[in-house]
Amino acid sequence: MQRVPMTPEGYKALQDRLHHLRTVERPQNVEDIETARAHGDLSENAEYKYAKTRQSEIQRDIDYCEDRLGRAQIIDPAKLSGERVVFGATVEIADCDTDEEFLYMIVGEDEADIKLSLLSITSPIAKGMIGKEEGDVVKIKTPGGIRELEILSVAFTHKRPS
Repeated sequence: MQRVPMTPEGYKALQDRLHHLRTVERPQNVEDIETARAHGDLSENAEYKYAKTRQSEIQRDIDYCEDRLGRAQIIDPAKLSGERVVFGATVEIADCDTDEEFLYMIVGEDEADIKLSLLSITSPIAKGMIGKEEGDVVKIKTPGGIRELEILSVAFTHKRPS
């Protein structure tokens, strides 16, 4: 069973999502099915078909959350240190072609959000930086082509980038 790395915040968010699915979405869906069923002929009842489809989606999401939580490997970046890029590191990088600088925290797949500077551990950029340290230049194959990035700093903090 392959472990799924995530920060404590990511774990909590997944727990919250599972709780919401079980206590809000699923009960509402059961009510929607009962209401649609009361409208009569189920073979031509679009509301019923939609509610049943939604029921499957909710169950799939519940199963996904339970699986991820069951395989979670919680890694607290505040308890890490070092000079190499690893899961949980906050990394400042510069694009060698454009001189643009970026700050990313490397997090689990389920908590990644590029708009919040949270970069998935499975992304090409994160994969290319793992094990590297400040001053290293890495070439990353991205969908937009090869990018050359310089690692400017590596830090470990409990605070997410803003």
